[in-house]
Amino acid sequence: EVQLVEPGGGLVQAGGSLRLSCATSGFTFEDYVIGWFRQAPGKEREGVSCISTSDHSTYYRDSVKGRFTISSDNAKNTVYLQMNSLKPEDAAVYYCAAGNAVGLGSGQYDYWGQGTQVTVSS
Repeated sequence: EVQLVEPGGGLVQAGGSLRLSCATSGFTFEDYVIGWFRQAPGKEREGVSCISTSDHSTYYRDSVKGRFTISSDNAKNTVYLQMNSLKPEDAAVYYCAAGNAVGLGSGQYDYWGQGTQVTVSS
């Protein structure tokens, strides 16, 4: 059974940091791209970042470049999203997902976690 579990959400003040984890199981980790997406109330889901677990190439949406860092620990089948200098507009439910091609389009991803809430207070 494919599983993606995302502990690590929470409440943080603007300017603060938070690290999200995406623990995966049930598939060959190195065969997949892992992406992070977010959805704020009343807004569409948007891609935040993704990483190729085979060559560790990374991609970011412009609004998080320089603030967020995605990484993978292949020994633990886990991907992390380190979020620094958080802004109120970063608040959303964050989801991780597994797909077969790099990119930030949600349609490219086959498996999804249940999501974790990130709240940023101003």
